[in-house]
Amino acid sequence: MLGVCLALLGGIGAWLLLGRDTTPPCNGLTENDGVRSSVGQDVRPGMGCQALGEAIVKASAGDTRGRHSLAQAQALKDVLTALGAQGPGRLTLDPALRRPLATALADYAPDLHAMLGGIGIQDFATKAAPATPPWKSGDGTYHLTVLTDTLRDVLRAIAQDPHSYALLRLAETRTAGQSLAAVPADAEGFGLSVPPTESARALGVLDGIADAVTRDLDPSQARTWRAAVLDGLTDDQVTATDGPAPAWLRDLRSTPEEERYESLRAQGVEMTRLWAQQRKVDEQTQQGLLAKVERSALSAYREIEP
Repeated sequence: MLGVCLALLGGIGAWLLLGRDTTPPCNGLTENDGVRSSVGQDVRPGMGCQALGEAIVKASAGDTRGRHSLAQAQALKDVLTALGAQGPGRLTLDPALRRPLATALADYAPDLHAMLGGIGIQDFATKAAPATPPWKSGDGTYHLTVLTDTLRDVLRAIAQDPHSYALLRLAETRTAGQSLAAVPADAEGFGLSVPPTESARALGVLDGIADAVTRDLDPSQARTWRAAVLDGLTDDQVTATDGPAPAWLRDLRSTPEEERYESLRAQGVEMTRLWAQQRKVDEQTQQGLLAKVERSALSAYREIEP
């Protein structure tokens, strides 16, 4: 009888151990030698996760022109790589790290756009390996690039906080608008179609991440999450300066509340429509572009695991 009781107690103890959250404090980043080396002396074992987040933002932030040094880009790459090394799948990120990581990634918005869009990004794709350092472009800035699975796992973990997701969504909205505004007036063929298709892919991935997050919530929690995201995007202080982004944000603000989230899901198509109208693209070309953009967004959305 004693043996049976001990066996039962052992089984219960094992179940309790398995059921506990075994994620180390701050996702183990304060103990990671690579992170401590690149983020700097502000990182030390036992520090609070909020302080760690502030150190990551400080170490990785670029200058006022949006340019990043090798050390800055390397710091954020080492952090993301360390998180990705914890295993593929559903990364559980310490809540105190979500907003700082969103802030840090938003500072690399053009790089994030290229990694999410995934079209014509040879420099990014070939330099994504963990051991490969950030690369320098002709304008003197160093670029962040990490493996696709790592980026998506981190974004999904960040997006558990709707305000952090909204921050990243707004960064992509602005970057997509700038990308479209930069298309030459005489562009045609791939020169005309790739920028809106790439933007739609980036937004489609973010749509997939949003649905992956809310799928794990009960209906009331999902509604609260979506409402917080929309509040972040429709805040009167939110601005965008280039291309169709300002018009799209104004349209989103004027859309009835019950229809706004569906409007968000159609963002890639609607921004392309606004851009084509601004450029006075002929109807046939415009319809062809919209069809490509819609397929691109849907394909990217479906790539995200539920």
